[in-house]
Amino acid sequence: MLVSSMRESADKRASYTITNESSLVIKGNSNINSFTCTYDINNLKSPIPASYSIEDNKLYFEKTTLILDNIDFDCGGRGINNDFQKTLNTEEYPQIRLNLKKIEATGNPSEVQATIVINIAGHSQSYKIPLSIKRNNNLQVSGQLDIQLSDYNLTAPKKLFGMITIDDTIEIIFNLSIKEN
Repeated sequence: MLVSSMRESADKRASYTITNESSLVIKGNSNINSFTCTYDINNLKSPIPASYSIEDNKLYFEKTTLILDNIDFDCGGRGINNDFQKTLNTEEYPQIRLNLKKIEATGNPSEVQATIVINIAGHSQSYKIPLSIKRNNNLQVSGQLDIQLSDYNLTAPKKLFGMITIDDTIEIIFNLSIKEN
């Protein structure tokens, strides 16, 4: 899945593994302080199948989904972890799904724009995300995205009778090391 190979025209199938050199973090703020929830990348052991076609310097994907188990996020303490799980409605929706739809060249060989659909708690939103790409032994893909909890019909818990509130916007920061199988 190299950007330089995007001029080909054919349907392709492959599978990829996210290595443990990767990181995925969610950051947020309250009216008192900030918080960081880190995903345990070691739990992403299953290969991710990818089916895609190439057309006009664009990769179109079908059924290429990264599944994140909500319980694998650590926000630094039992109380905030419980609040995070409650906010995501983990009991009913135990996973976040990131479905890759399209990758487009931008003219810069180290950058692309990805279109993904994120499903959280039964609600989906589509985003276009600029990504930085480097090729080492593996493909290094990094970027960030701000999302609003209200877009997913989520309400952050309020503490101390509403005196502590969480901002609606959270930031997702990722640096993925991706190995083709």
